[in-house]
Amino acid sequence: MTRISAFLAFSALVVGLLVSAAEARAAERGPVTNLPIPRFVSLKVGEANVRRGPSLTHRIDWVFKRRGMPLTVVGEFGHWRQVRDRDGVGGWIHYSLISGARTGIVERDLAPVRARDASDAQIKARLEAGVVIYLDRCEPVWCKVKVEGHRGWMEKSALWGVKPNEVFD
Repeated sequence: MTRISAFLAFSALVVGLLVSAAEARAAERGPVTNLPIPRFVSLKVGEANVRRGPSLTHRIDWVFKRRGMPLTVVGEFGHWRQVRDRDGVGGWIHYSLISGARTGIVERDLAPVRARDASDAQIKARLEAGVVIYLDRCEPVWCKVKVEGHRGWMEKSALWGVKPNEVFD
């Protein structure tokens, strides 16, 4: 192999790697909203049709019936968002049916809601698995939550709807 051929092969490899890296970064943002994908959102309404594709002409596969239910946006197309619930079930819903308000679902039965962000803090309530909570903010280990008039702190590991390393106000 000549030096020129080796240089051209190396250049092609570098360009290929740069293009792949750029595509990977682009894939981390939605093509419509430029927001991160995947990202958590919540269901804004009490009932939402979940379609097989991103239009009204596509068949309805599911109907989500839980206002505030956390969902993960995994795709975007025009006014449609491809979403999944905690069980991985989903499809396409119109963007007007979801909200950026953060919610979560309690994963552990009788998970404690504490007075402050410490494992020895007073327990204010215990929540059953499946309860939808509203997330005010999350720190590395704890999330400040609100549910039916109760406010307090829950361990992030007891919730679905927030990433393990996610922190927000």
